[in-house]
Amino acid sequence: MSDTPRVLMYSTAVCPFCTRAEQLLRARGVVDIEKVRIDLDPERRTEMLERTARRTVPQIYIGERHVGGSDDLFALDRAGKLLPLLAGQSV
Repeated sequence: MSDTPRVLMYSTAVCPFCTRAEQLLRARGVVDIEKVRIDLDPERRTEMLERTARRTVPQIYIGERHVGGSDDLFALDRAGKLLPLLAGQSV
């Protein structure tokens, strides 16, 4: 079993920001992304709102850390903090 943190992404079917975020995660070596389609499951949309206090998608978690949306993910990558986070290191 891998000790890399779980990656969870709240998303919808038609979301270019979700696609960009997923592409970046895959480029950084993430193989398994748990995608939660909030457009198909209203209960999970409510869960996302309660957990993040945000209404937009994507909302991304790496392990227990709420990274935020696509722009937040790219900013984390530019700051050199995404790869350590994906490796299970605290940043």
